[in-house]
Amino acid sequence: MASLVSSPASPSISFPSTNPSSDRLHHRFLQTSRRHVVRCGIHDSLRFDNGSVPPSMPVINDSMLPGLYPGVRGLQGGIGRQNSRLRIFSGTANPALSQEIANYLGLELGKIKIKRFADGEIYVQLQESVRGCDVFLVQPTCPPANENLMELLIMIDACRRASAKNITAVIPYFGYARADRKTQGRESIAAKLVANLITEAGAHRVLACDLHSGQSMGYFDIPVDHVYGQPVILDYLASKMICSDDLVVVSPDVGGVARARAFAKKLSDAPLAIVDKRRQGHNLTEVMNLIGDVKGKVAVMVDDMIDTAGTIAKGAALLHQEGAREVYACSTHAVFSPPAIERLSSGLFQEVIITNTIPLHEQKSFPQLTVLSVANLLGETIWRVHDDCSVSSIFQ
Repeated sequence: MASLVSSPASPSISFPSTNPSSDRLHHRFLQTSRRHVVRCGIHDSLRFDNGSVPPSMPVINDSMLPGLYPGVRGLQGGIGRQNSRLRIFSGTANPALSQEIANYLGLELGKIKIKRFADGEIYVQLQESVRGCDVFLVQPTCPPANENLMELLIMIDACRRASAKNITAVIPYFGYARADRKTQGRESIAAKLVANLITEAGAHRVLACDLHSGQSMGYFDIPVDHVYGQPVILDYLASKMICSDDLVVVSPDVGGVARARAFAKKLSDAPLAIVDKRRQGHNLTEVMNLIGDVKGKVAVMVDDMIDTAGTIAKGAALLHQEGAREVYACSTHAVFSPPAIERLSSGLFQEVIITNTIPLHEQKSFPQLTVLSVANLLGETIWRVHDDCSVSSIFQ
């Protein structure tokens, strides 16, 4: 007599069988299938071998930036760790910024193990599944640039081998960006080399903040989302209630004119001045003259980064000589190589305004320094990339 075995997917359909042993095998297969259904669990937040990282909240809040950052994405947009394919992992370069980004998105940082062997080699292991996930790796290649760059490459490789669907390298500060062209014979173009390394490691997309030059985006053979720290700095300056008639935006060199012009346009269409300089060597500058009028005005110097502060300090001295009432320095990336702190705290500047794309150690702090957070800006961009929404509309 024939037996009937029902399929759990189609209970109304019967399969006749003439072989009892075949029936037993089919029944055992169904039971085994039910037992081995895998559900991806959620693990704890990021932990490093050298201790946990305390969360820090962004400096800029929703009331200061109405409409641009609509609250915490995780609470308003319904993003939950349990039902989202979005994963955020942090390297060791700037874990505090990564935590702020995760807070904005309403997510926990992914659990990852990063350690260094006795000989200096880097070991990376993801401690949770990322199969089929949209993974964002937050790692600026700030000093020590080579260590942090190599760590980023190994993180990308680990995600690729773990079958992540999309891997985005979130690089708040892109090291080697200044080596973007040949100024003399037999020089390397390290920015292109680093772009090739990131691409070959397995990244599908790069999210960078205030690249030193726009052409660096063309060095990548993968999509690049380029965001600007201007909105964060502009909103802070607007809160200081400086009279628009007293403002003048100053570019510390000819190469930064386009950046300063865009900044001035959004700052009540303020007038523009340019510091002309000649570079005598790497990290050495000589100020020649000033193009524009700054007498009796509040000068706002704008640059993408401050390294040794030689350019911006000599420019500020020239502005004071030309009769500027106050001088503000605004920069996205605070590299602060020696002797930057001495130059910036010497009394030339009313205030030095930077962002936290590069972590700032306590010994590099001084009274005139103000640090703003770009966590909300990067968090909003990450969400829009994940949700296939426009990124450029943030800056319109």
